[in-house]
Amino acid sequence: MPATVRTAKKLLLGREIAHMIETAGASQAEAAKLIETSQPRMASLISGGSNIAPGDLVLLATKLGFTDEGYQEALRELRRDNHKRGFWTTGHNRAYSEDIRLRVDLDKHADQLRGVEVEVAPGLLQCESYVRALHADMPEINGVTLDDRIAARLARQDILAKDEPPLLQFVLSESCVRRVWGDAGVMLEQVEHMIELSNRPNVHIQVMPFDQPAGRRSPIASPFTLIRVPSPGAAGPLELAYVEGEAEIRYLDDRKALRAYETAWARLSNAALKFDETRDFLRGVADDYRAAA
Repeated sequence: MPATVRTAKKLLLGREIAHMIETAGASQAEAAKLIETSQPRMASLISGGSNIAPGDLVLLATKLGFTDEGYQEALRELRRDNHKRGFWTTGHNRAYSEDIRLRVDLDKHADQLRGVEVEVAPGLLQCESYVRALHADMPEINGVTLDDRIAARLARQDILAKDEPPLLQFVLSESCVRRVWGDAGVMLEQVEHMIELSNRPNVHIQVMPFDQPAGRRSPIASPFTLIRVPSPGAAGPLELAYVEGEAEIRYLDDRKALRAYETAWARLSNAALKFDETRDFLRGVADDYRAAA
């Protein structure tokens, strides 16, 4: 059988299950017996790697002492997840690789995204011509065309048009706006696009200029994103650090890793230019590209 697709809702439901077990003072093995399953499967439910039937979910909650109807409905709502495997195999959704699909779903449910970027403008801030230049030399693979890749990237930006869009905060190395993709005309459009977005109340952009002393303890060389997804339950928001390398993507939720990345974020956001200073800096970069174009 194909592996279960991990989604934001499944991760949130897993947190709620873990919260119920911990609050009840039970072990995973003891909780598993309540619904006649195994401890490994219970662990998989907690990590978002398995599905649970509605009846078993309500039974588990009830036997662990969580009988409030409102809370049980919140659990049922988290279980209602329409991101089946087939969702990713049609249209431009085919352009999302297996390991990026969870990130796409997390973005849709997040209320806060804080990202540090080094060489490339953040995907949520990219204009169409910049996206095209980024992917121009990628070959067609399994029927996924350049237009599919562009559509997939731009579709992720739909979260900006939500009635209650997430808070987006970015610290960007100056190289994100100096590294030329396409030509000066493309870069001018991209920088102006970022300036326009930065005027939105929920989009905060800070640049770390090359001549700004970041400090040895401010890791501007390592891109990462801190993701927060609110929960309708009692376990609190889901918080993850997303780290993308050359050969792997990691989703980190252990407290030690999160503290390290929170500390890195605090140092970088304090060392970078403030919002108004960043907007002025970007206007200067746009003028450079305007002259070159």
